[in-house]
Amino acid sequence: MKAMILAAGLGTRLRPYSESRPKPLFPVLGRPLVFHLLDQLRSNGFRDFVVNANYLSEQFVTALDGERGLHLQIEEELLGTGGGLRKARPFLGKAPFLAVNGDVFHSLNLAYIYRRHLASGAPVSLVVHDRPRFNNLRISADGRVSALRVGVGDLEPDGDNRLLAFTGVQVIDPEVLGDIPASGFFDIIDLYIRLAAAGVEVNAIEVSGHFWSDIGTPGDYLELHGGLLTDPGLAVKSGLAYDFRRPVHCPPEALLGRGVKFRDWAFVGAGARIGDKARIIRSVVWDGAQVPEGAVVEDEIVVD
Repeated sequence: MKAMILAAGLGTRLRPYSESRPKPLFPVLGRPLVFHLLDQLRSNGFRDFVVNANYLSEQFVTALDGERGLHLQIEEELLGTGGGLRKARPFLGKAPFLAVNGDVFHSLNLAYIYRRHLASGAPVSLVVHDRPRFNNLRISADGRVSALRVGVGDLEPDGDNRLLAFTGVQVIDPEVLGDIPASGFFDIIDLYIRLAAAGVEVNAIEVSGHFWSDIGTPGDYLELHGGLLTDPGLAVKSGLAYDFRRPVHCPPEALLGRGVKFRDWAFVGAGARIGDKARIIRSVVWDGAQVPEGAVVEDEIVVD
């Protein structure tokens, strides 16, 4: 089975942190998110991958060098999700493939999702769940996506439709990509809007009981770490082999000054330097970053 990780976005909502690192390479518990996604795909039976990159693409070249079964697709211009999928079509073959956004951390059963798509007979399946902040897909009573980018006020009042959110995971039959314009930027959601309006089945696979986090903003990124560090059950559910006996992680490779104090939770990366009497509160300090003597770091990401 083949899969694609969509990783070519600019990460504008994560600025200024994304000015030095693309979003899919942001460390989650000290490891770039893209590697968590690759591990998850492999554990679910996927063996061949495409990862696309545009912004700061040289960092992907370095990070992914030597990864087995992986084709790195460098895009010289922004192609959007649809344009990136279109460009990858020669590598994805003829069988349905799974695509996942490169900025989500989740515990979804991807093999189950793939089987559900095959059983549906639909050309596209979008994995959806109930997340009020993101709910903008109208799902009909028979499990189809009947409209996308829908506002709450646009929901039909007959009770046969619900608003749910796209998880960023989808399964696509490659022939669908033939309807994407041959060049330039294109958002895959625009294609699904056209298909739904034309009566083509866009299948909805609804999931629940899972862990899911979008790291689209600094607050989301910190919330993910806070959840993983303070609730060991989330880590287990997400398939992480990690020791969460304490909500503060500080490896031996980090250099701690005298009188450093932590509160609530914190993650300190390898090689970080924390000055004397600094206080770290609900924050993430990246590998090699420095916190000055006496500094109070609260609800922050320290990157250098």
